Amino acid sequence: MKITKKRHTRDIVLGFYLLSHPAPVLLHIIAVSLFALLAAWPHPLWHVIALVIAAHAAMQISIAMINDYCDRRLDAAGKPSKPIVRGLVTPVEALVGGFVMMGIMLLLLLPLNPLALGISLLYLILAQSYNLGLKSTPLSGIVFALAMPLIPLYAFAGVGRTLPVLLWLVPVGLFLGVALNLANSIPDIEEDAATGARTLAVVLGVNHSFLVCRILIIAGAALIAILMATRIVPAQFWVIVPTLFFTCLAVGGMLLCFGPMQPLVTRKVHFYVAAVTCLVLAGGWLIGVIV
Repeated sequence: MKITKKRHTRDIVLGFYLLSHPAPVLLHIIAVSLFALLAAWPHPLWHVIALVIAAHAAMQISIAMINDYCDRRLDAAGKPSKPIVRGLVTPVEALVGGFVMMGIMLLLLLPLNPLALGISLLYLILAQSYNLGLKSTPLSGIVFALAMPLIPLYAFAGVGRTLPVLLWLVPVGLFLGVALNLANSIPDIEEDAATGARTLAVVLGVNHSFLVCRILIIAGAALIAILMATRIVPAQFWVIVPTLFFTCLAVGGMLLCFGPMQPLVTRKVHFYVAAVTCLVLAGGWLIGVIV
């Protein structure tokens, strides 16, 4: 983590860009955008939707920056491409950047209703607790499970729409949240184990982490199917069936194309496939319920 004596402006800009974890944050922005548009349909207030999306984006960037700050010593041992390790940004700059983005998030949330602010703060507490140590314990899966349902809940609260059916996002989110935690941790299992971290994926091992990740996605889909079939949560058949079909195809593709015997580089791709699958499943279900 030795910082070069002289950095060019382009190096600092690149450093902060990489520090923001652009690909994962983009997934979050897409998710909250879709949920906000769905919640506001058919009478969207675009300035409110813009605030909802911008506040969530600022929070996710804050989480990403503080994540790299907290992991800087571990990254120095095994991830030379990280911006702090490369000397593009200093640890202090990363920490300050994280707090600045938190401040921006709060400013953007002030015009929204208090429920949206409360949900965002709860998400932020969970995420920063993950950064500050829970990510190295089996509780990491629980943190993801609790945080994931908060994204659609925040989007709906942000546009001023609350529905009783949204409470069912909690059990569905528990399945999908743990699945995403495993998919996110699988690429780093060996490195985490070597450093003594006891993440849920390390405890389960590579083989079982892949298996449990897929089982949990299918369990989430099965719960959605049961809720629709029993009319506990009525939904449009023509929306839910294609969504469930896509989910099954995606999980089948994950079984065929990704696994412990595949090259390590494919594990990161597996995470993005799992993330998109969970997003389509949750988003499709909400569309089927609301339209």
